[in-house]
Amino acid sequence: MTSLKAPDILDQGDTACIIGSGPGGLSTARALKAQGIAYDQYERHSDVGGIWDINNSGTPMYESAHFISSRDLSGFVGFPMPKDFPDYPSHRQITEYLRRFADIYGLREHIQFNMPVALIEKDARDRWIVTLGDGSKKRYRWVILATGTNWQPNLPSFRGHFDGEVRHSNSFKSGKEFQGKKVLVVGAGNSGADISCEAAIHAEKAFISMRRGYYFIPKHVFGQPADVFGENGPHLPLWLARPVFKLLLRYLVGDLTRWGLPKPDHDLFETHPIVNSQLIHHLQHGNISVRPNIDRFDGEYVVFEDGSREPIDLVLCATGYKWGAECAAQFFEWKNGRPLLYLSMFSRTHKNLCAIGYLDQNSSAFKLFDTQAFTLASYLRAQLDGCSSAKQFDQLIKNDEPDLSGGIRFVQSDRHAVYLDARSFTAYLEKVRLNLDWGKLSDGCYDALKLATRQSTGARRAMQPAQEVSLHGE
Repeated sequence: MTSLKAPDILDQGDTACIIGSGPGGLSTARALKAQGIAYDQYERHSDVGGIWDINNSGTPMYESAHFISSRDLSGFVGFPMPKDFPDYPSHRQITEYLRRFADIYGLREHIQFNMPVALIEKDARDRWIVTLGDGSKKRYRWVILATGTNWQPNLPSFRGHFDGEVRHSNSFKSGKEFQGKKVLVVGAGNSGADISCEAAIHAEKAFISMRRGYYFIPKHVFGQPADVFGENGPHLPLWLARPVFKLLLRYLVGDLTRWGLPKPDHDLFETHPIVNSQLIHHLQHGNISVRPNIDRFDGEYVVFEDGSREPIDLVLCATGYKWGAECAAQFFEWKNGRPLLYLSMFSRTHKNLCAIGYLDQNSSAFKLFDTQAFTLASYLRAQLDGCSSAKQFDQLIKNDEPDLSGGIRFVQSDRHAVYLDARSFTAYLEKVRLNLDWGKLSDGCYDALKLATRQSTGARRAMQPAQEVSLHGE
């Protein structure tokens, strides 16, 4: 009998392993590269982009998807989105932007595409053994999870028997799927609201089921993107901002109960905002109707908690996602399906197990990824250099319990279990870095890396044969 030999473990020394090359993974790679920290990056798909690449298997992206934060406030630090992008870029434009970002900062050279990570284990020296999809094993000092949080559908179960079709919204790609059908969209998050508009346009009849009322923020306020309007206006204390913005919303969108939307059971800012103008338009024109929570199925009918019923062909559940990092899930402490991490980045019990993008917040994500990545890279650099600030930060990881809510009492739901206020989060990270002398994140802090990449690219092109340059040069 032939015994199977365990694969050798290739020791990568003081190197980081980044898992994923979506926005969080790319932001991390840029920060580590700028700090001179060695890293390997693994991506299970064939190119960068993560969920924004609609061609990636398992992505929740759909044809009509656009950013819910605006172009000018959504780009990476020091790398704004192009001015010829619309106020709210499409998923294809975001994918284009991410790929350009990877090229400009020379990030592709460290990414191994089509390579999933199967398992993460910790050895006796507190180093991390990473098993790759091809069975090979490598030892790293740091592991950084940037896998994203919108890959594993959270599909609810319902009482009764249903003759129609029940799907999660991650399977939805185009409103054409709704043609000739009576469609019920369950869930009124931003994706649910968007997909409901597609149902309103394409379905024979369209309904949206909501378990609670929400505040709807129009995408434009007085001609400006809503987040730009909020950013450029005075930064009011919460006790004043709340009544001011409630009055403004009352003026801009009116009483939403007129069109069947339930009255919110919470105060403004206490849930993730619904940034959508079109759903209200379709409600006003009778293209879609609101229904309460589902009570049960009854053959061809969906029965709601108020006793009403509708014949439905397709129930599409926009009910969120399970936050999974299957390769490392055993190392996390979980709360309501969310991992408990210091500053949404650092395991408190397993040193050098880190994450980027494992957060829910009330602003655009890319700049928050940057402030996370800059902090994380500074910590890793301090470890390599043997600085006392690394040990100081170790104590913060163990003992610090900052309030990152901005004074907002978020609703008690799975989504809001680790929810944070972006402005408070950013300010706190700036304070930590200042106290530890880790520098300041600014628009120009990655300019040297961009220049070095441009010079390196130019040097490589200069070394190419003349014919190849003429074929492929810009």
